[in-house]
Amino acid sequence: MKRTTTAIAVAAMPSLAAAQELIVLDWSGYEDPGFIGAYIEAHGGTPNYSFFGEEEEAFQKLRAGFEVDVAHPCSQSVSKWQLAGLIEPLDTSRIDRWDDVNEVKESFAIDGEYYMLPTDWGTTSLVYRTDLVDASKMDSLQVFLDPEYAGRVSLPNNVDDIYALAFLATGVTDWTEATQEQFEAASAWLRQAHPNVVTYWADGAELAQLMTTGEASVAWAWNETPTTLIGEGVPVAINREATEGSSTWFCGYVNVVDGPNSEDLMYDFLNAWMEPASAEYIVNEWGYGHGNQTAVAALGAETLDGVGLGPVSAPVLAQAPLDNQMREQMIVEFENIKAGF
Repeated sequence: MKRTTTAIAVAAMPSLAAAQELIVLDWSGYEDPGFIGAYIEAHGGTPNYSFFGEEEEAFQKLRAGFEVDVAHPCSQSVSKWQLAGLIEPLDTSRIDRWDDVNEVKESFAIDGEYYMLPTDWGTTSLVYRTDLVDASKMDSLQVFLDPEYAGRVSLPNNVDDIYALAFLATGVTDWTEATQEQFEAASAWLRQAHPNVVTYWADGAELAQLMTTGEASVAWAWNETPTTLIGEGVPVAINREATEGSSTWFCGYVNVVDGPNSEDLMYDFLNAWMEPASAEYIVNEWGYGHGNQTAVAALGAETLDGVGLGPVSAPVLAQAPLDNQMREQMIVEFENIKAGF
Protein backbone atom coordinates (compact mmCIF):
# COMPACT_ATOMS: atom_id res chain seq x y z
CA MET A 1 0.00 0.00 0.00
CA LYS A 2 2.66 2.55 -1.05
CA ARG A 3 -0.12 5.09 -1.52
CA THR A 4 2.13 8.00 -2.22
CA THR A 5 0.56 10.77 -4.29
CA THR A 6 -2.52 12.73 -5.17
CA ALA A 7 -1.25 13.43 -8.67
CA ILE A 8 -2.52 11.69 -11.78
CA ALA A 9 -0.09 11.26 -14.64
CA VAL A 10 1.05 8.87 -17.32
CA ALA A 11 4.71 7.99 -17.08
CA ALA A 12 6.39 8.33 -20.42
CA MET A 13 9.04 5.65 -20.34
CA PRO A 14 11.60 5.38 -23.14
CA SER A 15 11.50 1.68 -23.97
CA LEU A 16 10.80 -0.76 -26.73
CA ALA A 17 7.37 -0.75 -28.33
CA ALA A 18 6.41 -4.08 -26.79
CA ALA A 19 7.13 -2.78 -23.30
CA GLN A 20 5.00 0.30 -23.91
CA GLU A 21 1.87 -1.69 -24.67
CA LEU A 22 0.92 -2.75 -21.14
CA ILE A 23 -0.87 0.04 -19.22
CA VAL A 24 -0.84 -0.11 -15.43
CA LEU A 25 -3.01 2.03 -13.12
CA ASP A 26 -0.95 2.30 -9.96
CA TRP A 27 0.11 4.14 -6.83
CA SER A 28 2.96 6.54 -7.49
CA GLY A 29 6.31 4.95 -6.73
CA TYR A 30 5.36 1.49 -7.94
CA GLU A 31 6.87 2.23 -11.34
CA ASP A 32 10.14 1.38 -9.56
CA PRO A 33 11.93 -1.05 -11.91
CA GLY A 34 13.21 -3.03 -8.93
CA PHE A 35 9.83 -4.75 -8.71
CA ILE A 36 9.74 -6.14 -12.24
CA GLY A 37 13.28 -6.97 -13.28
CA ALA A 38 12.22 -10.09 -15.19
CA TYR A 39 9.62 -8.11 -17.18
CA ILE A 40 12.16 -5.46 -18.13
CA GLU A 41 14.66 -8.11 -19.15
CA ALA A 42 12.07 -9.84 -21.34
CA HIS A 43 10.56 -6.72 -22.93
CA GLY A 44 13.30 -4.14 -22.93
CA GLY A 45 11.62 -1.61 -20.65
CA THR A 46 8.81 -0.89 -18.23
CA PRO A 47 5.07 -0.68 -18.92
CA ASN A 48 3.24 2.63 -19.18
CA TYR A 49 1.92 3.80 -15.80
CA SER A 50 -0.98 6.04 -14.89
CA PHE A 51 -1.12 7.07 -11.24
CA PHE A 52 -3.91 7.54 -8.74
CA GLY A 53 -3.89 8.96 -5.23
CA GLU A 54 -6.79 7.05 -3.63
CA GLU A 55 -8.70 3.91 -4.57
CA GLU A 56 -12.03 5.68 -4.97
CA GLU A 57 -10.33 7.91 -7.54
CA ALA A 58 -9.09 4.84 -9.42
CA PHE A 59 -12.57 3.29 -9.23
CA GLN A 60 -14.19 6.37 -10.73
CA LYS A 61 -11.59 6.58 -13.51
CA LEU A 62 -12.21 2.96 -14.51
CA ARG A 63 -15.97 3.35 -14.28
CA ALA A 64 -15.71 6.38 -16.58
CA GLY A 65 -14.04 4.22 -19.22
CA PHE A 66 -10.35 4.92 -18.64
CA GLU A 67 -8.54 2.10 -20.47
CA VAL A 68 -5.84 0.15 -18.66
CA ASP A 69 -4.80 -3.48 -18.55
CA VAL A 70 -3.85 -3.86 -14.89
CA ALA A 71 -4.70 -1.91 -11.72
CA HIS A 72 -3.37 -1.97 -8.15
CA PRO A 73 -6.11 -1.68 -5.51
CA CYS A 74 -5.96 -2.86 -1.92
CA SER A 75 -8.00 -5.60 -0.33
CA GLN A 76 -11.18 -3.70 0.49
CA SER A 77 -11.77 -2.57 -3.11
CA VAL A 78 -11.74 -5.96 -4.81
CA SER A 79 -15.36 -6.98 -4.23
CA LYS A 80 -16.61 -3.47 -5.04
CA TRP A 81 -14.71 -3.41 -8.34
CA GLN A 82 -15.86 -6.94 -9.15
CA LEU A 83 -19.51 -6.10 -8.47
CA ALA A 84 -19.16 -3.04 -10.70
CA GLY A 85 -17.94 -5.25 -13.55
CA LEU A 86 -14.55 -3.55 -13.73
CA ILE A 87 -12.32 -6.60 -13.21
CA GLU A 88 -12.31 -10.21 -14.33
CA PRO A 89 -10.79 -13.39 -12.87
CA LEU A 90 -7.12 -14.20 -13.09
CA ASP A 91 -6.00 -17.40 -14.79
CA THR A 92 -3.96 -18.76 -11.91
CA SER A 93 -2.45 -21.45 -14.14
CA ARG A 94 -0.49 -18.64 -15.81
CA ILE A 95 0.97 -17.37 -12.53
CA ASP A 96 4.13 -19.42 -12.20
CA ARG A 97 4.56 -19.12 -8.44
CA TRP A 98 0.89 -19.35 -7.48
CA ASP A 99 1.63 -21.99 -4.85
CA ASP A 100 4.00 -19.53 -3.13
CA VAL A 101 1.45 -16.69 -3.00
CA ASN A 102 0.45 -15.57 0.49
CA GLU A 103 -2.57 -17.42 1.87
CA VAL A 104 -4.44 -14.10 2.02
CA LYS A 105 -5.19 -14.80 -1.66
CA GLU A 106 -8.19 -16.81 -0.46
CA SER A 107 -9.80 -13.52 0.60
CA PHE A 108 -9.93 -12.53 -3.06
CA ALA A 109 -11.70 -15.63 -4.33
CA ILE A 110 -15.27 -14.97 -5.49
CA ASP A 111 -17.38 -17.94 -6.62
CA GLY A 112 -14.24 -20.05 -6.86
CA GLU A 113 -12.26 -17.61 -9.03
CA TYR A 114 -9.44 -15.31 -7.94
CA TYR A 115 -9.68 -11.60 -8.65
CA MET A 116 -6.45 -10.22 -7.17
CA LEU A 117 -2.84 -11.31 -6.99
CA PRO A 118 -1.62 -10.04 -3.60
CA THR A 119 1.79 -8.47 -4.17
CA ASP A 120 2.58 -6.11 -1.29
CA TRP A 121 1.65 -5.67 2.35
CA GLY A 122 2.61 -3.74 5.41
CA THR A 123 1.60 -2.55 8.85
CA THR A 124 0.08 0.64 10.23
CA SER A 125 0.85 1.56 13.82
CA LEU A 126 1.72 4.21 16.37
CA VAL A 127 4.87 6.15 15.47
CA TYR A 128 6.35 9.03 17.44
CA ARG A 129 9.31 11.37 17.83
CA THR A 130 11.20 10.09 20.85
CA ASP A 131 12.65 13.52 21.64
CA LEU A 132 9.34 15.41 21.50
CA VAL A 133 6.88 13.27 23.44
CA ASP A 134 6.45 11.58 26.78
CA ALA A 135 7.41 8.00 25.93
CA SER A 136 5.35 6.67 28.87
CA LYS A 137 2.19 7.77 27.03
CA MET A 138 3.09 5.95 23.84
CA ASP A 139 1.70 2.60 24.90
CA SER A 140 -1.92 3.33 23.97
CA LEU A 141 -3.79 4.57 20.90
CA GLN A 142 -5.70 6.88 23.23
CA VAL A 143 -2.69 9.21 22.95
CA PHE A 144 -4.33 10.52 19.77
CA LEU A 145 -7.05 12.02 21.99
CA ASP A 146 -4.64 13.55 24.52
CA PRO A 147 -4.97 17.38 24.56
CA GLU A 148 -1.24 17.60 25.28
CA TYR A 149 -0.68 16.67 21.62
CA ALA A 150 -3.23 19.02 20.09
CA GLY A 151 -1.91 20.22 16.74
CA ARG A 152 0.90 17.69 16.83
CA VAL A 153 -0.92 14.58 15.56
CA SER A 154 -0.96 13.39 11.95
CA LEU A 155 -3.39 10.71 10.77
CA PRO A 156 -3.73 9.12 7.32
CA ASN A 157 -6.03 10.63 4.72
CA ASN A 158 -7.10 7.10 3.87
CA VAL A 159 -10.43 5.63 4.89
CA ASP A 160 -9.13 2.12 5.52
CA ASP A 161 -6.18 3.06 7.70
CA ILE A 162 -8.17 5.66 9.61
CA TYR A 163 -10.99 3.25 10.47
CA ALA A 164 -8.50 0.50 11.31
CA LEU A 165 -7.19 2.91 13.97
CA ALA A 166 -10.67 3.87 15.16
CA PHE A 167 -11.93 0.30 15.43
CA LEU A 168 -8.83 -0.80 17.33
CA ALA A 169 -9.07 2.19 19.65
CA THR A 170 -12.67 1.25 20.47
CA GLY A 171 -11.99 -2.43 21.04
CA VAL A 172 -12.73 -4.02 17.64
CA THR A 173 -10.03 -6.27 16.17
CA ASP A 174 -12.06 -7.86 13.35
CA TRP A 175 -13.86 -5.21 11.35
CA THR A 176 -15.56 -7.77 9.12
CA GLU A 177 -17.77 -8.55 12.14
CA ALA A 178 -18.31 -4.93 13.21
CA THR A 179 -21.87 -3.90 14.05
CA GLN A 180 -23.49 -0.60 13.19
CA GLU A 181 -23.15 0.41 16.83
CA GLN A 182 -19.42 -0.34 16.74
CA PHE A 183 -19.03 1.64 13.51
CA GLU A 184 -20.74 4.62 15.14
CA ALA A 185 -18.47 4.31 18.19
CA ALA A 186 -15.41 4.26 15.94
CA SER A 187 -16.67 7.35 14.09
CA ALA A 188 -17.28 9.15 17.38
CA TRP A 189 -13.70 8.35 18.43
CA LEU A 190 -12.38 9.88 15.19
CA ARG A 191 -14.40 13.02 15.88
CA GLN A 192 -12.69 13.26 19.25
CA ALA A 193 -9.28 12.86 17.61
CA HIS A 194 -9.95 15.38 14.84
CA PRO A 195 -9.19 18.58 16.84
CA ASN A 196 -5.70 17.24 17.64
CA VAL A 197 -4.83 16.64 13.96
CA VAL A 198 -2.40 19.09 12.37
CA THR A 199 -2.95 17.43 9.00
CA TYR A 200 -4.19 14.20 7.44
CA TRP A 201 -1.16 12.96 5.57
CA ALA A 202 -1.65 11.84 1.98
CA ASP A 203 1.54 9.85 1.47
CA GLY A 204 4.59 8.53 3.22
CA ALA A 205 6.81 11.32 1.94
CA GLU A 206 4.51 13.98 3.40
CA LEU A 207 4.41 12.27 6.78
CA ALA A 208 8.19 11.81 6.78
CA GLN A 209 8.59 15.54 6.24
CA LEU A 210 6.12 16.38 9.02
CA MET A 211 7.93 14.13 11.47
CA THR A 212 11.39 15.26 10.40
CA THR A 213 10.56 18.90 11.09
CA GLY A 214 8.69 18.04 14.29
CA GLU A 215 5.45 19.58 13.04
CA ALA A 216 3.93 16.17 13.80
CA SER A 217 5.28 14.29 16.78
CA VAL A 218 2.68 11.48 16.97
CA ALA A 219 1.26 9.64 13.96
CA TRP A 220 -0.59 6.57 12.73
CA ALA A 221 1.84 5.45 10.05
CA TRP A 222 2.83 2.73 7.64
CA ASN A 223 5.96 0.87 8.68
CA GLU A 224 7.86 2.36 5.75
CA THR A 225 7.97 5.78 7.46
CA PRO A 226 9.83 4.90 10.68
CA THR A 227 12.09 2.50 8.77
CA THR A 228 13.09 5.32 6.43
CA LEU A 229 13.42 7.99 9.12
CA ILE A 230 15.48 5.82 11.46
CA GLY A 231 17.82 5.16 8.55
CA GLU A 232 18.16 8.93 8.10
CA GLY A 233 18.94 9.51 11.77
CA VAL A 234 15.59 11.04 12.75
CA PRO A 235 14.72 10.08 16.37
CA VAL A 236 11.49 8.15 15.85
CA ALA A 237 10.12 4.91 17.26
CA ILE A 238 7.36 2.54 16.25
CA ASN A 239 5.07 0.77 18.69
CA ARG A 240 3.17 -2.11 17.11
CA GLU A 241 2.42 -3.43 20.58
CA ALA A 242 0.29 -0.57 21.85
CA THR A 243 -2.38 -1.89 24.21
CA GLU A 244 -5.09 -1.74 21.53
CA GLY A 245 -2.81 -3.08 18.78
CA SER A 246 -1.90 -2.26 15.18
CA SER A 247 -3.14 -3.05 11.69
CA THR A 248 -1.99 -4.91 8.60
CA TRP A 249 -2.96 -4.30 4.96
CA PHE A 250 -2.58 -6.08 1.61
CA CYS A 251 -2.65 -4.73 -1.94
CA GLY A 252 -2.21 -6.38 -5.32
CA TYR A 253 -2.91 -6.40 -9.03
CA VAL A 254 -6.19 -7.07 -10.80
CA ASN A 255 -7.09 -7.88 -14.38
CA VAL A 256 -9.15 -4.97 -15.73
CA VAL A 257 -12.04 -5.94 -18.02
CA ASP A 258 -11.42 -5.30 -21.72
CA GLY A 259 -7.84 -4.16 -21.26
CA PRO A 260 -6.62 -2.81 -24.58
CA ASN A 261 -3.47 -4.91 -24.80
CA SER A 262 -2.19 -8.48 -24.69
CA GLU A 263 -2.85 -10.56 -21.59
CA ASP A 264 0.48 -12.24 -22.29
CA LEU A 265 2.16 -9.00 -21.22
CA MET A 266 -0.03 -8.84 -18.13
CA TYR A 267 1.00 -12.30 -16.97
CA ASP A 268 4.66 -11.51 -17.67
CA PHE A 269 4.20 -8.46 -15.42
CA LEU A 270 2.51 -10.46 -12.66
CA ASN A 271 5.11 -13.22 -12.81
CA ALA A 272 7.91 -10.65 -12.58
CA TRP A 273 6.30 -9.32 -9.41
CA MET A 274 6.31 -12.80 -7.87
CA GLU A 275 10.04 -13.34 -8.37
CA PRO A 276 12.09 -13.76 -5.17
CA ALA A 277 14.22 -10.82 -6.32
CA SER A 278 11.13 -8.60 -6.14
CA ALA A 279 10.41 -9.81 -2.62
CA GLU A 280 13.96 -9.11 -1.48
CA TYR A 281 13.85 -5.66 -3.06
CA ILE A 282 10.57 -4.45 -1.58
CA VAL A 283 11.47 -5.67 1.92
CA ASN A 284 15.00 -4.29 1.98
CA GLU A 285 14.47 -1.08 0.00
CA TRP A 286 10.89 -0.12 0.86
CA GLY A 287 10.32 -1.85 4.19
CA TYR A 288 7.16 -3.57 2.93
CA GLY A 289 6.15 -7.20 2.76
CA HIS A 290 5.65 -9.17 -0.44
CA GLY A 291 2.98 -11.51 -1.74
CA ASN A 292 5.43 -14.37 -2.31
CA GLN A 293 5.32 -15.72 1.24
CA THR A 294 7.96 -18.38 0.53
CA ALA A 295 10.46 -15.74 -0.59
CA VAL A 296 9.60 -13.46 2.34
CA ALA A 297 10.10 -16.26 4.88
CA ALA A 298 13.50 -16.99 3.33
CA LEU A 299 14.68 -13.49 4.25
CA GLY A 300 14.65 -14.46 7.93
CA ALA A 301 13.14 -13.15 11.14
CA GLU A 302 15.88 -10.60 11.82
CA THR A 303 15.29 -8.85 8.49
CA LEU A 304 11.50 -8.82 8.90
CA ASP A 305 11.66 -7.58 12.50
CA GLY A 306 14.02 -4.84 11.39
CA VAL A 307 11.44 -3.32 9.04
CA GLY A 308 8.44 -3.78 11.33
CA LEU A 309 6.97 -6.88 9.69
CA GLY A 310 7.61 -9.49 12.36
CA PRO A 311 5.02 -11.03 14.71
CA VAL A 312 3.81 -8.99 17.70
CA SER A 313 2.24 -9.72 21.08
CA ALA A 314 -0.72 -7.41 20.69
CA PRO A 315 -4.02 -7.32 18.78
CA VAL A 316 -3.77 -6.98 15.01
CA LEU A 317 -6.64 -5.78 12.84
CA ALA A 318 -6.20 -7.22 9.35
CA GLN A 319 -7.67 -4.93 6.71
CA ALA A 320 -9.62 -7.79 5.14
CA PRO A 321 -12.29 -7.16 2.47
CA LEU A 322 -15.32 -5.43 3.97
CA ASP A 323 -19.02 -5.48 3.29
CA ASN A 324 -19.50 -2.82 0.59
CA GLN A 325 -22.27 -1.05 2.50
CA MET A 326 -20.06 -0.68 5.58
CA ARG A 327 -17.16 0.67 3.56
CA GLU A 328 -19.37 3.20 1.77
CA GLN A 329 -20.51 4.42 5.19
CA MET A 330 -16.87 4.76 6.21
CA ILE A 331 -16.08 6.84 3.12
CA VAL A 332 -18.97 9.24 3.68
CA GLU A 333 -18.42 9.57 7.43
CA PHE A 334 -14.69 10.20 7.12
CA GLU A 335 -15.32 13.05 4.70
CA ASN A 336 -17.78 14.55 7.20
CA ILE A 337 -15.28 14.23 10.04
CA LYS A 338 -12.51 15.94 8.07
CA ALA A 339 -14.92 18.75 7.23
CA GLY A 340 -15.66 19.22 10.92
CA PHE A 341 -19.12 17.68 10.99
